[in-house]
Amino acid sequence: MTKRIAILGASGYTGAELVRLIATHPAMKIVALTGDRKAGMSMAEVFPFLAHLQLPTLQKIEDVDFSAVDLAFCALPHATSQAVIAALPRDLKVVDLSADFRLRDPAEYEKWYGKPHAAVDLQAEAVYGLTEFYRDDIRRARLVAGTGCNAATGQFAIRPLIEAGVIDLDNIILDLKAGVSGAGRSLKENLLHAELSGGTHPYSAGGTHRHLGEFDQEFSKVAGRPVRIQFTPHLMPFNRGILATVYVRGDADAVRKALADRYAAEPFLHVLPFGQLPSTRSIAGSNFVHLGVVGDRIEGRTIVVGALDNLTKGSSGQALQNANLMLGLDETAGLMLAPVFP
Repeated sequence: MTKRIAILGASGYTGAELVRLIATHPAMKIVALTGDRKAGMSMAEVFPFLAHLQLPTLQKIEDVDFSAVDLAFCALPHATSQAVIAALPRDLKVVDLSADFRLRDPAEYEKWYGKPHAAVDLQAEAVYGLTEFYRDDIRRARLVAGTGCNAATGQFAIRPLIEAGVIDLDNIILDLKAGVSGAGRSLKENLLHAELSGGTHPYSAGGTHRHLGEFDQEFSKVAGRPVRIQFTPHLMPFNRGILATVYVRGDADAVRKALADRYAAEPFLHVLPFGQLPSTRSIAGSNFVHLGVVGDRIEGRTIVVGALDNLTKGSSGQALQNANLMLGLDETAGLMLAPVFP
């Protein structure tokens, strides 16, 4: 049976990415698209690259007939999803792509996002959407909270190492390079071509990046005690992709084995041969994650590098993977597209 899908916030990057992926899905049909500021426009007008598809006209959220929807993707800005999802029918399955339901503790949410959570009951209900680690919970969930794209990349590289006990938990450094689409589609002066191209810069350094809330929550849960990593992201002048370089204390062979064992049966996680390192070029436009391991010249130190597409596996692809599970469909449906190269 074909599942009826609504995408709330379809005029943004993650909304458009969902449309691109679902267009090839064998068991989903998009029946509603919203974009409040662009209501009444066609998706072809907003995104010419989607002009070949027969899609609903963009409308306001309040005009959607949710009785004719099986699952809604909420691709709205942070702090917007709380009120919107709270007003949706309580039997509607929802995958949220914003940060609104990622943190389980209301106090932690207020700490990282600067204001109280407006839907604490839903926050308690939401399942964290890192698919490969919460698959069974996601199958049973009504509301799934998609991870941050930086948080997903770092966790894919580090989480199995904590699980396997092969690294020093008090000496984890994550240096991350992120493409500009991760900042969203809204106009920002620092994202203008003249401001960004030809250079790169760190941001939210020194422990201020909000995705640290996810790292603290998830790594501490796995370890059974507080784990705090050092994390510095950098904004890069390319459109898609994240490259995470992780520095740990631990044996390189044991580190690679932990990753290879953990992901051996995962369709989207690929651990490269020892000594080979990934590139964002090799995963662009896909739901795949590439991980590589090398030993450092300093004995006892190891470098792990992970690459994924922030709009696909870091957001919309992960959301579709979760939706497949929630709807009882093949987890990989609509997601086996090869990366785009060159």
